[in-house]
Amino acid sequence: MINRYLVFLLLLLAAVPAFSSQRIGGPHPRASIDAEDQQTIREVVDMERQAKEASLRRDPEFPLHALAEDYVAISPLGQITTKKDAISFRKSGQLRYDTIDVSDMVVRLYGDTAIVTARADVKGHQLGEDFSGPYRYTRVWVRRSGHWQAVSYQATVTQ
Repeated sequence: MINRYLVFLLLLLAAVPAFSSQRIGGPHPRASIDAEDQQTIREVVDMERQAKEASLRRDPEFPLHALAEDYVAISPLGQITTKKDAISFRKSGQLRYDTIDVSDMVVRLYGDTAIVTARADVKGHQLGEDFSGPYRYTRVWVRRSGHWQAVSYQATVTQ
C-alpha cells in the first residue's frame, strides 16, 4: 500500500495533464479571461501534458528541466520527495505507468504562479506492486526566466 502512494507521487512529480475537463478559476471563475491569461493557461496545461507523456514513457530527462531545484512533493502518506528523488525514481526503471487519465482540471493564475488541481485515475506498477486507483492532486507551477517549473505537489487518494 505504501508503494502505491509513493508511486503515484512519482507520477505527478513531473506532472500529469488534463485536457478533457479544463476550467479556469476556482469555485467562482471569472466571467472573462484576457488573451494573455488564456495563453498562460495553455502553457501550463501543456506542461501538464508533457509531464503525463514523460511519465508514461518513463522519461528521466523531463524532471531535469520541469522541476525547480527547490521542488518538494508530499505523497498521500506524507512522505517528502525532492527533485533529486524524482529523477532517481525515473532512472531506476522500476516504475511503470500503463494509463493516466486526468479530469476535473482547474488552473488558477496568480501572476507568474499557477495552481493546478485535478483528478487522476492511474494504472501502474512499481516493483510488481499495483498502485492503480483514483487520486486528486495539487501542483504549483512558477514561471522563472520565461520557463514554467513545478515547485510543489501534493496527492491524495480518493474513493
